[in-house]
Amino acid sequence: MSPSSAAATLTWDELADDGSVRRCSARWRSESGQAPPRRVVIADDTTKADPAWRLACEGSALLWRGDYHNARQLLQAMARRADARARKPGRAAKPGKAPATPAEAFHLHRMAQAQRARALGMLLIPFEAGVRIPLRRAPEVAEVVAEAVAGTADADLAAAPFVMSLRELLGLVGAHEWRRKGVAIPALGERIHPWYGVYSPIRGEYLDLIARAPLPATTLAFDIGTGTGVIAALLARRGVARVVATDVSPRALGCAQQNLARLELLAGAVAEEGAPGTTSCTIPGAAAPDLQVAAGRVQLLQADLFPPGRAPLVVCNPPWVPAKPSSAIEHAVYDPDSRMLRGFLAGLAEHVEEGGEGWLILSDLAEHLGLRSRAELLGWIEAAGLRVLGREDIRPRHGKAADADDPLHAARAAETTSLWRLAPR
Repeated sequence: MSPSSAAATLTWDELADDGSVRRCSARWRSESGQAPPRRVVIADDTTKADPAWRLACEGSALLWRGDYHNARQLLQAMARRADARARKPGRAAKPGKAPATPAEAFHLHRMAQAQRARALGMLLIPFEAGVRIPLRRAPEVAEVVAEAVAGTADADLAAAPFVMSLRELLGLVGAHEWRRKGVAIPALGERIHPWYGVYSPIRGEYLDLIARAPLPATTLAFDIGTGTGVIAALLARRGVARVVATDVSPRALGCAQQNLARLELLAGAVAEEGAPGTTSCTIPGAAAPDLQVAAGRVQLLQADLFPPGRAPLVVCNPPWVPAKPSSAIEHAVYDPDSRMLRGFLAGLAEHVEEGGEGWLILSDLAEHLGLRSRAELLGWIEAAGLRVLGREDIRPRHGKAADADDPLHAARAAETTSLWRLAPR
């Protein structure tokens, strides 16, 4: 979350018990950095879905003062109106309105998603100090919120009253459940527990590629942009003696540390002081590893892309789509101008040992959407002084690939995920 949004304040007028109008304010919490709404109206159990949806679309926020579960029902009703509006016959089928290209269809889809999220984010929930929701039948969410804000600009959120959208709160609750239960990873034979804002490895096909590709060596590997730590864990379980896993996000490093410690794969050091491109860091929300994992195989470093030195195997699974992310979790999917992809390719030759390989895990969805061409990718590989040793492909297994109602169905149905084996020329 940006510093500016961390310091933001929501203000509104509310009727006091004596009939007077009082000016109120509270801290504003938004993971995406969205500015606090300028217009706020009070809503309660008497508020109907149609006027609520209309107000939200006009940019007016609804601060809820009724029953918590009724707020959830209202949000569901507003979501149904949003979906009905998107499916309205003739809305996208008017002459001249159909997308001319897959890229245009993608951008229109993203715009519609953003508009939907903005409108549904207008139903707000108040919090008292201590992260208590002062509404009837409200759940206890202090632990949920604490997990999400640990190590961020909102780490002190519990100290004073604040306001958050109900939609964002429900996202925190869902992420808490993912973190608690974990995601089964067949290629690893274990469960990985993603944190809020860290991409969950629910698409396992790319891990199958990593699990079956021949290792060029088992002495050392770099995992660039480790996220949950799942690739680092898989490499270690395949027999790589030492894995150095990097990420620029403290939240991702905390998630990876906890997962690797649970799997007894975490090395003692979390960061290397003074190494070029790396910094020491305090990992939020993760307990210090105990002695039984001090001799683990995976070391975590906070770094922008590469750690110091070279390795016989360097692996990177960058965001697959060159577009602007609108939330923390989308940074694992959308990469503006393919910055991480191009950065990995540009620096790979300087970090892979002679005779070693760089593994690029990449979906071609962006190619089917017209956002990046295969010629561009091959051009970047050549410009980086690299050659292609081989490529392993796999088709996606996620539900959207078979969903004919998805606006991007044609591109998703044609998608292939590949492991590109690269080496310096």
